[in-house]
Amino acid sequence: MTTKGGGSGKMRIIRVQKVVVNIGVGEAGENLEKAEKVLGMLTKRTPVRTLSKTTNREWGIRAGMPIGCRVTLRGQDADDFIVKAFWVKENRIANYSFDQEGNFSFGIPDYTDFEGMRYDPQIGILGMDVCVTLTRPGKRIALRNISPRKLPPKQRITKDEGISFVVNKFKVEVMT
Repeated sequence: MTTKGGGSGKMRIIRVQKVVVNIGVGEAGENLEKAEKVLGMLTKRTPVRTLSKTTNREWGIRAGMPIGCRVTLRGQDADDFIVKAFWVKENRIANYSFDQEGNFSFGIPDYTDFEGMRYDPQIGILGMDVCVTLTRPGKRIALRNISPRKLPPKQRITKDEGISFVVNKFKVEVMT
């Protein structure tokens, strides 16, 4: 099953580590509550507020002020949400959406594009960012607290491997 030189085997299998769905509204208050409601409806999870790290007087943002919300999905929930999100994007993603580690991100302009979601005039139009992190078994070596090590280059995921994973698993067209 395994071959020397890192060919194929169970340690080479790529999987989705997590999916982070983020809505940034830029301010606390009513808009943030609407964004939390939308994320709750889409993911069936309770969103976590994201806080500003810096102060920007031009935008009226202080450090520590809530400016958005996010939900992190793992396992089967993550795979199911990716399928729904790609359906909204008509099963297409741009080549530039992938980074050098094979992870990818894309935006969805309106939550009503999801199947079964209807426009609510009290909420309005809210878009979101979907960020997907890919991993292989053995990534824990770089992240553990006791005796962390660098991940060997053959164990890292490349952009081309990430693209081929998405094309094969989710049947998505990657546009150049």
